[in-house]
Amino acid sequence: MSKNASVADDVSPIAEAEASWLFRGLAQYPTLIVAVSGGPDSTALLLLLARWRSGLEQPPRLLAATIDHGLREEAKAEAEDVARFARQLGIEHRTLPWTQRKPKTGLMKAARLARYRLLSEAAREAGAAHVLTAHTRDDQAETVLIRMARGSGVSGLAGMAAFTSIPVKEGRGLALVRPLLDIPKSRLIATLKAAKIPYADDPSNRDPRFTRSRFRELMPALAREGLTAARLVALASRVQRVEDALNEVLNITQEKIAPAPWPVGGPVIMDARAIFDLPHEIVLRLLGRAITWAGSEGPVELGKLEALYAAMSEPLSAAMLHMDEFAKFRRTLAGAVVTLEGGRIAVEQAPMRAAARRQHGRLTKRPDDRPKRPK
Repeated sequence: MSKNASVADDVSPIAEAEASWLFRGLAQYPTLIVAVSGGPDSTALLLLLARWRSGLEQPPRLLAATIDHGLREEAKAEAEDVARFARQLGIEHRTLPWTQRKPKTGLMKAARLARYRLLSEAAREAGAAHVLTAHTRDDQAETVLIRMARGSGVSGLAGMAAFTSIPVKEGRGLALVRPLLDIPKSRLIATLKAAKIPYADDPSNRDPRFTRSRFRELMPALAREGLTAARLVALASRVQRVEDALNEVLNITQEKIAPAPWPVGGPVIMDARAIFDLPHEIVLRLLGRAITWAGSEGPVELGKLEALYAAMSEPLSAAMLHMDEFAKFRRTLAGAVVTLEGGRIAVEQAPMRAAARRQHGRLTKRPDDRPKRPK
């Protein structure tokens, strides 16, 4: 929804002019992958993209991709319905099956990561650098609420980004775009109803076994107390401003203390005294960035990072105050080893077996690189 729109507009269909604004900057890319499950949000996204593309002189190639997680009998038929709808719109379609063994616990997280892996593979095969999903304002509000309940830090409370990197190693260098993140779900449903287009209803969205479903059920009660989706999204937007400022300070600090490019797997070397004089939040972020870069297990969890820094604080203080010039510290986290010795902090990849090291191999790049944002 546009910034000047009223609450009454929450049930109005999305006009072509607004769709053009939502997809601004995407026309410059030759190929776009669109994740379409067949539900109302992604079906509306595909419809709006088709309308937008029809008004362009040199439109990008659109490829709709449907993930069949193999968890419901109806999934195959729903993928066929999406393929049929895509053909009607003149859009290519692929069904991507998740054939790996399903875990007994953490099923939704595993399914989400599998979805991003499959979309990343499809993007690379198609020569695309951007994957579009239909996350809405409602999804953003639920995400903020869930992260709040889990005690998230500033980064988590900023919610989902409209433009970011795909969160799996297969997606490195690819962009994840959420053009509908400011749009309420009700407007997407209204858009489909106005066009008389049917959509699938996934019952797992209401399954109380899943965290998001339980929080979704709470939303109406919270809204009656004033904690509406709009206010949760406003909170995320304000937190994002703080996040942007902190990241800017982090980038400046990194260039002074440990300038990029960093070697593959480290070591990333930092002067201990320079670290000691920094605000704790910046130290945590700098250590977290270095550990994520050098380690083999992806982004480090905030709680574990805080525990590592707390354990390092005493020997670090001793070293800086010359109480013990030989103060040492060494700990492994997220596949990286953090060492304090001789007045410096080193972060490097933990020892790995040869096969694991080959699988982990990555390209040298600046640790703050991200896909380019649409202009």
